[in-house]
Amino acid sequence: MTETASEPRIGKVLRASTTGFVCGTPSQDFALPSFGAFVQARPSDGQSITVIGLIHAISIDDDPLVRQMVLSGTHNEALVNDQRVNRLVPVEISVLNVGYMADGAVFHTLPPRPPLSLDEVQLCDEALVQRFTAQLDFLRLVLSAGDLPTEELLAAALKHASDARPPSQRREFLIDAGRQIATLWGQDLARLQHVLRLIRAAL
Repeated sequence: MTETASEPRIGKVLRASTTGFVCGTPSQDFALPSFGAFVQARPSDGQSITVIGLIHAISIDDDPLVRQMVLSGTHNEALVNDQRVNRLVPVEISVLNVGYMADGAVFHTLPPRPPLSLDEVQLCDEALVQRFTAQLDFLRLVLSAGDLPTEELLAAALKHASDARPPSQRREFLIDAGRQIATLWGQDLARLQHVLRLIRAAL
């Protein structure tokens, strides 16, 4: 499967590691990404690896103008709107790597190398989400990730994956995902019950 340029671009890679990356986006593009969405970092260096990840955090840091406006008590609508469109500091989107694509094949494991700075980051379209989540091996990477809201991230990602499918397939997909999580996380009943409740809410 070849990715197309029609998939919404949400930003460019700021920094990256084997386990994840952070991309920056102008604030006017902020409405596109959401927690748990599947994204892809497309290489700009001619390499064939496309990293697939899940959005697990969105950070809106202040910038010098915001600090001045807060300290002065300024609330000019035109100034506020201009600041939101022309921020000096980008909105940062943190992504957990859950797989990659190479030479047309899908792999549910950490990529052999992280994306590079300024590689484009795009939302995965429904076809790619369906293809990537046809197998749920990526769940292991989410369950083993530390310092993340794991249960909420799992539920949100599965909701995105479910919504990418025809309505007639969504319930069966979520039930199957719940069974696999129960198999992987059966020793931690409290967390298992919590994530299953979150998944059940999406049914």
